[in-house]
Amino acid sequence: MQLIADSGSTKTTWCVADKGSAVAQRLTGGMNPFFQSEEEMRRLLAEELLPGLEGFAITQVFFYGAGCAFPAQTEAVRRAVLSLWNGADVRVESDLVGAAHSLCGDEAGIACILGTGSNSCLYDGRSIRQQVSPLGFILGDEGSGAVLGKLLVGDCLKGQLPPEISRRFLEEYRLTPQIILDRVYRQPFPNRFLASLSPFLARHLDVPEVRRIVFGSFQSFFRRNVMAYEGYNRLPVHFTGSVAYYYRPVLAEAAASVGIRLGNVVRDPMDGLIRFHAPEK
Repeated sequence: MQLIADSGSTKTTWCVADKGSAVAQRLTGGMNPFFQSEEEMRRLLAEELLPGLEGFAITQVFFYGAGCAFPAQTEAVRRAVLSLWNGADVRVESDLVGAAHSLCGDEAGIACILGTGSNSCLYDGRSIRQQVSPLGFILGDEGSGAVLGKLLVGDCLKGQLPPEISRRFLEEYRLTPQIILDRVYRQPFPNRFLASLSPFLARHLDVPEVRRIVFGSFQSFFRRNVMAYEGYNRLPVHFTGSVAYYYRPVLAEAAASVGIRLGNVVRDPMDGLIRFHAPEK
């Protein structure tokens, strides 16, 4: 049996697949080797994943994760997984490769992720040919949940939103300026915290100041990432991730405004990954 993982900074979706069909699924916390040690990842797997998968004979593991773009990080994840399934064929690649496999299959296209973070690549149907570095939520990650949350907080605290919207936001999330600054600058995983605030924007898109935040961030994603790829205006541009899925109408509007053809938009890549790794392939 195959175990396929789609891992972001916030959560990891695990699916046991047999002959191209899903037979079991589990959710655990996110695994990112840039932020977590090998021991922390082993502990997460042992406590959150293994109890739900006992009895399955796992022979192959395909792990696609955030932070898995460099050998040292991919090897740390591989060793953590092998601590549970010693002897299995474990392959670890970036979440961007997973997005490309899921969204494009064997066809050329531009594959994008809009979730807690953002990423993109030019895919030729076999491998990634070009990638603009996402740079994280401080320097980049345009259009991501973390950046949307960052822009929301910044506009709120700088008085750029209608007073009623700012009041409602702070009350709904039980926040004060002091709490926000502590969570962003002193506590771990500020990207997760900021991304957790972004759903407020989705519920208030009728407010012009709110809609401008979302639309502008998506435009920045296209201009600073997608438009760097050759053929961006003729290839389909596909998306996976919760932000892309829930904000699809605004995403489509932003794409049209810069001459980009929107392709598939799915909440998560798992169904596509199961098809991609089906044994008949």
